Amino acid sequence: MISPIQQTWAFFYRDWQLTRRYWSWVVVFTFYALVSAATVAFIGVAAHDPRLTLTLTIGALLWTFLSVLFNEIAMSIAFERWEGTLEYTFMAPVSRLIHLMGVSLYALTYSLFRVVCVLAGLALVIDLPFHWPQLLGLALVLAVSSVAFVGLGLIAAILPVMSPERGAEATNILQGVLLLISGVYYPVSVLPGWLQKVAWFSPATYALRASRRLLGLEGGGPATLAGILPDLLRLLLLGAILVPFGLWVFHRAEHWAKRNGKLKRTG
Repeated sequence: MISPIQQTWAFFYRDWQLTRRYWSWVVVFTFYALVSAATVAFIGVAAHDPRLTLTLTIGALLWTFLSVLFNEIAMSIAFERWEGTLEYTFMAPVSRLIHLMGVSLYALTYSLFRVVCVLAGLALVIDLPFHWPQLLGLALVLAVSSVAFVGLGLIAAILPVMSPERGAEATNILQGVLLLISGVYYPVSVLPGWLQKVAWFSPATYALRASRRLLGLEGGGPATLAGILPDLLRLLLLGAILVPFGLWVFHRAEHWAKRNGKLKRTG
């Protein structure tokens, strides 16, 4: 009898093997993420504004982590369809919770690897005034916010299930909306009023605000962990809502796909 831990590890290991198979694309995407983050950060350097540089750098780093986490989970179904294994996975005698937990754990690991590579690359070209306590605080924000983004990823993952032709494109649209409304490179206050209201439903909004407060970019000076506790609690609340909701929505989409023959490679 295979234990749930072994089953979870099996999905984690499978995704790791897929990454190894396409390692050259991992290098390309990591390099592109580094160049994109550096390009944004150099806007602050060109303006001779260390505060702006740090604001843009934090936005680039957090978005690298959160977007990769979201995208890896959301696109996991599309990847399986392209590999021709989606039908076998959905018909296997494994709980969907175990399946998605393995996928999410690998996505977390891969996202952390990507952001560490980007941070190391930025440190070579830009003077980053980070201190260890601040880095530990930022790591805590990432850990807490990742739960909510896992939930969003599970919700987005239903799109490739329901539409083999357009589902993957729709996940990118959703990711673009999150980038727009979350204030990654600018404060949410510059958005139109109706978009500001939408922004409060995005976990990235609170993750970015907490990170900036830790570094003293918002509020008076650098905040303590107690000072960002309200944002961390909001992130935990969003995670507690989005993960169960994402699992429920995915379960419903799976049953719909099986009834309508949407598990084949061609849909």
